[in-house]
Amino acid sequence: MNLVELTEFLIKSLVVNNEEVSVKEFESDDENTILIQVLVSQDDMGRIIGKGGKIANAVRTLVQANSYMKENKKVKINIDSF
Repeated sequence: MNLVELTEFLIKSLVVNNEEVSVKEFESDDENTILIQVLVSQDDMGRIIGKGGKIANAVRTLVQANSYMKENKKVKINIDSF
């Protein structure tokens, strides 16, 4: 499972509207950085961010740990709504 698939799996596990989740990888200026963009519906933003950003940070930590085990690259995850 690559990082985009892992991120999509984690996000879809948290939201109500699975069909409205979009996860894409973008080119980064730094070759040692992976940029992942997550788009969810406005209704699911609270579920993804969590109180004080705890859930979003947990998702970032899990994906980053997976990256260090395989590719040893830094991962940046941007979360936004439609």
